[in-house]
Amino acid sequence: MSSTTFSTSPWNVNRLPGADGRVFLVTGGNAGIGYFVAEQLSATGATVVLGSRNPARAEVAMASIRARVPGSRVRAVLLDLADLSSLETAVESLETERLDAVVHNAGVALDDPPRQETGDGHELMFGTNHLGHFALTQWLMPLLSAAPAARVVTMGSFAAKSERLDLDDLQSHKDYEPKRTYGRSKLAQMYFSVELDRRLRAAGSTVASVVVHPGGALDSLTPSRPPVHVRTAGARLRATPAALLVQGKHAGAWPAVRAVLDPAVRGGQLWGPRVFGLRGEPRREPVWDHLADLSVAARLWDASCDLTGTDFGVISG
Repeated sequence: MSSTTFSTSPWNVNRLPGADGRVFLVTGGNAGIGYFVAEQLSATGATVVLGSRNPARAEVAMASIRARVPGSRVRAVLLDLADLSSLETAVESLETERLDAVVHNAGVALDDPPRQETGDGHELMFGTNHLGHFALTQWLMPLLSAAPAARVVTMGSFAAKSERLDLDDLQSHKDYEPKRTYGRSKLAQMYFSVELDRRLRAAGSTVASVVVHPGGALDSLTPSRPPVHVRTAGARLRATPAALLVQGKHAGAWPAVRAVLDPAVRGGQLWGPRVFGLRGEPRREPVWDHLADLSVAARLWDASCDLTGTDFGVISG
């Protein structure tokens, strides 16, 4: 089916196009939105690899997907984005000649005030959510380039819309506040996605980079997937009023799934939920004004290269 046919047909989140023979990696695919991205992509016939730092949780997630999607091709690799030195080995363990898409979904969010660092000495949320994915992309690039039209899909956050980066304090040494630092780490990821696509286009690459966000996605509105996620009747009842404004994590996965599968999606675009950017089926939305700031994106890129020791080669300039 041609991309023209897809672009003129309404997208149906419950009737996804087939993807037999393709290979997708979902970071943090063992829980939350990442689990539902993996479950939905598994229904297309593709091989779906869960990148997880916890092998036991990955096993539980794979069992849940196999139970719901008979015949699914799902496996896992050990992936710890907070340990930059482990990423090359993680990519080698994919044992594939090409990768058709990666969904950069994994992330940590801290509610308690103490600032924490990765083993590499980076603030934990910025180091995991942004720098880990930044460095991982470099190691994945040969596999992505080997696919006909690969996608790098980055899961941003609606929380990033009201944040701005402090380029002189990216690691929150001077001013650490958990929610703000988390929002800025997600904003950095989104800047990276947009800047990556700009550089890929300039290099004539076949790989495209797309940024998505899940809107408002609550556990209490998420269908149960025991033991991955269990929703009590009480939690469901209490969350019913919120369903007018936000949604569950299964629906929060929809923009990322569309960004992976829909041939009409293009690099550099931003996709999110249809209703106020908070709930509903996925749609393209205008790139947020501050994300279009090329000077901020370029400075963040250079700083990220320095902090991770990463050199993207042909797309570094």
